Amino acid sequence: MPFPRTTGILLHPISLPSRGGIGDLGPAAYEFIEFLSSAHQGLWQVLPLGPPANGNSPYSSTSAFAGNPLLISLERLAERGWIDGARLSSLPEKVGAIDYEQVRGAKVPLLTEAAHNFMDHAQPQIRSRFDRFCSENSWWLEDFVLYDGLRDRYDQQCWNCWETGLAHRESEALEDASKELDFDLAIRRVIQFFFWEQWHAIRHRCAERSIRVVGDIAIFVDYDSADVWANRELFRLKENLQPEVVSGVPPDAFSATGQRWGNPLYNWDAMRARGYEWWIDRLRWAAQTCDYIRLDHFRGFAQFWEIPAHEPTAINGRWVDGPADDLFNKLRETLGGLPFFAEDLGVITPDVNALRERQKIPGMAVLQFGFGDPGAHMYLPHRLTPDRVVYTGTHDNDTTLGWWNSSATDYEKRSAEAYLGRCEDGINWALIRAAQDSCAEFSVIPVQDILGLGSEGRLNTPSTHEGNYRWRMQPGALKPELAQKLAQLAEVTDRLPQQLSAPHAEDFAA
Repeated sequence: MPFPRTTGILLHPISLPSRGGIGDLGPAAYEFIEFLSSAHQGLWQVLPLGPPANGNSPYSSTSAFAGNPLLISLERLAERGWIDGARLSSLPEKVGAIDYEQVRGAKVPLLTEAAHNFMDHAQPQIRSRFDRFCSENSWWLEDFVLYDGLRDRYDQQCWNCWETGLAHRESEALEDASKELDFDLAIRRVIQFFFWEQWHAIRHRCAERSIRVVGDIAIFVDYDSADVWANRELFRLKENLQPEVVSGVPPDAFSATGQRWGNPLYNWDAMRARGYEWWIDRLRWAAQTCDYIRLDHFRGFAQFWEIPAHEPTAINGRWVDGPADDLFNKLRETLGGLPFFAEDLGVITPDVNALRERQKIPGMAVLQFGFGDPGAHMYLPHRLTPDRVVYTGTHDNDTTLGWWNSSATDYEKRSAEAYLGRCEDGINWALIRAAQDSCAEFSVIPVQDILGLGSEGRLNTPSTHEGNYRWRMQPGALKPELAQKLAQLAEVTDRLPQQLSAPHAEDFAA
């Protein structure tokens, strides 16, 4: 699927300066869209939007399909009358780093209250839209709300710790639990409805401004998820329901023991026997949710690192062939196109590149990586091809200024200055210009680099478990002069957004 030549900004909604201690899909999101429009940006890239499972990483979710309730704007719900605006006074006002425990404690009861009010007072037209949402999405929604309700009942314990009948999904146990939790499940359906109504309203506003939304799909799912609980036969589990093998990557120069991620691996034989139905549903849903999709850990589709579940590290794993062309041919046949690009960073073998090229899926390039030894020059603009998405850095990198001031070697600095020249407005803008000047179809810049932030703006440090996904942008940080600077750069590098036809405008209930 050809990508238009354009540029955009990477900013996960949690980092917006919204009211309530965490970014959401409310007024701050619409202000950001207006900034994108005035800056002539054609892309808004986000991270996965699902509800976090263990920890706060968007890449660890209790569902491959559900939305994160913490992203729901209570201000938008108050505008629609689902909750009294005065009730929002209890929300945390601070704009600093996200305190997830505080946010959940303040926000979830108000979301539940709003959902109760919806159930009690929704008018027929809005109720009809809710019923249609439930009907059209029952294939994932019913498993998710039951799983989510049971997880709360069992104090957030993983599903394999529930009573045997529920863990094994015995029909009588599931029926009894559904009856006992009947109203609670209805509330959870409404909360998901709130999320998707607000997200679709965001998509509509973006389309009106000719902004395409770039989403993100983690290749693996959490063991502690509705997906594994409801589809155990599609995963490599033992008879006692524990994982047989788990995901990760082998030892390398960065880690002597590799990385043991711990996600259960797919039973690709079972997936294939079912015509890859689960993956087709997942990526069809993703393509309906966003305009383009980044496929995380793309090499896992060609070969994945299989670690026996009892192993404490990734050392004693092995490479195993993935579904490769068989999966993507089926996706193309069913979906009609592949609006995806591949996260193919790190050590990538020829078979992975060949798969990506055969399937005409663009890859990624990160400029921060390009100034080391000559082998790293593959990430520099003169080595790129149009079928690339170029970044100054990603959500896993330090900011460009943070990298430059803290971890860039003297050799990297000399190489960068030789390549880019000295830049009066900072190394971040030198890399931004290099990205925009390149022939890559998409150029995406983390908002922290546009703001010129140092390591204090870093969103995530891989292989660490504390302090990640907490950064938030300050109100008013995106000044008009920044928009003008980006707009002029987009114009001179021929990256102006192409006009989009906005979807049919609905009176979104949420």
